[in-house]
Amino acid sequence: MKKFGLYVLGFKGYRCLQALISTFGADCIGFVVGARDGNITDDYFESIKKLCSDSRIVFKERAKPRDINTDIEFAIGWRWLISDVNNLIVFHDSLLPKFRGFAPLVNALIKGTNEIGVTALKATEHYDAGDIIAQEKIVIDYPKKIIDAIEDVSELYAKLLLEICEKVICGQELDFYKQVESEASYSLWRDEVDYKINWSREASYISRFINAVGEPYKGAQTTINGSTVRIYESLVVDDVKIEDRSEHIGKVIFMNSGLPTVVCGEGLLQLTCIVNNQGDSLLGKIPFRTRFGL
Repeated sequence: MKKFGLYVLGFKGYRCLQALISTFGADCIGFVVGARDGNITDDYFESIKKLCSDSRIVFKERAKPRDINTDIEFAIGWRWLISDVNNLIVFHDSLLPKFRGFAPLVNALIKGTNEIGVTALKATEHYDAGDIIAQEKIVIDYPKKIIDAIEDVSELYAKLLLEICEKVICGQELDFYKQVESEASYSLWRDEVDYKINWSREASYISRFINAVGEPYKGAQTTINGSTVRIYESLVVDDVKIEDRSEHIGKVIFMNSGLPTVVCGEGLLQLTCIVNNQGDSLLGKIPFRTRFGL
C-alpha cells in the first residue's frame, strides 16, 4: 500500500487531512506533522491532532517521526523549512509563478485579482520555484473576506490532493512542467506594521485591505488620538468634491447613525465595524471631529 506523509497547518491542512481520510482511508497516511500558529485566531492544531487520534494516525508536533517510510510527502499550509525535500510536494496559495513567497492569498485579495487558486509543485531549495504538477483556480468577486477565500481555496487544495494521491495509488507517473521565470512575481512576508491602514490610498483598495487582513488574522489597524483601533468591516460610498483633499485625508466627513465616513486619498469609506484593544465596539462613540491615523 502506498503511504503518504503530511505537514499540515490551519484550516487548509485540516480540510485536506479530512478529505484524504474519507476518500482513501487512514491507512494510507504514514504520519501527520502539525504545528501551532499564534498569528491566527484558530490554527486548527487541536482539531488536526484529534482527527489523527480518532483515526489512529501517528501525529507529531513540528518534527517528522523517525522510522516511518512514505512514498510522497505533502506540505499543506506549512510555513516552516523542511530539510528533506525528496519526494516532497508543496501546496501554495497562488497560481505560480505569480505571488511566490509569503501571504500570497492575502496579497492577492489586497491587489484585487479576479481569480485565486492553488499550485501543487515539487519542492526545491528555492522557495516556490519548483516544477508544477497541477493548479486549480476560481473566479472571485469583491468584496471578499479572507476567511471566505480560505474556505474556497481549501476545497481546491483537497481536490488537488485527492487527484495526486489517486494517481500515486494507481501507480501512475506524476507529470511536471517548469515555471516561466519571466512571469514570476514575489509576495513578501507581512508583520504588525503591515496591518496599518494607509488612508492616502483609494477607498476601494482600503476596503479590500480591511477584508484581506481580517478574521482569522488580527484585523486592519489605525489610530484615534494615538490609541490603536481595529477596523473589520467597511463600505465604499459615493465620493464628494473635497476642497484641498490631500490635507484632510483620514478625517471624518459624515457621521450617519454612529457610522463614520472617512476621507481617503481617492473616494470615501464608511466604517461599519470598529473595535478598541479590548474588543469593544466604538460605533456611536467616535466624535465627529475625528482624524484617523495615517
